[in-house]
Amino acid sequence: MKNNKAIVLWTGGKDCNLALHEAKLAGFEIIRLVTFSIGEKEMRAHPSKLMEQQAKSLHLPYEVIDLQEPFEKSYEEALVRLKETYGVETIVTGDIAEVMEQPNWITNRCKAVGLKAFLPLWHLDREVILNKLVQYHFKVIFSCVKAPWFTVDWLGREITLESIQSLKELHAINAVDLCGENGEYHTIVLNGPGYSEEIPFRRTETYEDKGTFLFNF
Repeated sequence: MKNNKAIVLWTGGKDCNLALHEAKLAGFEIIRLVTFSIGEKEMRAHPSKLMEQQAKSLHLPYEVIDLQEPFEKSYEEALVRLKETYGVETIVTGDIAEVMEQPNWITNRCKAVGLKAFLPLWHLDREVILNKLVQYHFKVIFSCVKAPWFTVDWLGREITLESIQSLKELHAINAVDLCGENGEYHTIVLNGPGYSEEIPFRRTETYEDKGTFLFNF
């Protein structure tokens, strides 16, 4: 690669972690993790404190960038700043598929400002993605699950071959997306390739908010 510096868009969940690992295997030099915030309340399934701990364990700088409306313009301005500040040519994201049949947002924003987008999970089979997490020894837990697809006992459950089989059985019953692409669930990664130490996690009380089950981080 002529310029292999890249930034990974970060949520703390399984997809961005797997994308980070795949990008490293592809030869990219990852120089930073970046979370784009659109002014909403903190993502309850991916607390900022845990994402900061992930970055520290991965020995990577971490940055949160607030975006304002109009989001297309704000997003592109943020990408330009990242490009000019850090000399990156590529943005890595864990996107898996189109959202509501719309073109991929990050790919279009990158193209508009002369950056490349690397999407190593794009259009991969959902079960293949989950199996890769197990294969690479990621420790991933369910940090948020939603009814009617899930019950509260899924909170804190780890993604293993056994839980993947349970997800497949649920899919046959209620058509849950195996990777939660329709918002059925979210995850947080506690350990995996590149982590120098496991992220400490103590199971806390859970609560329900309109059919959404979460930890009280």
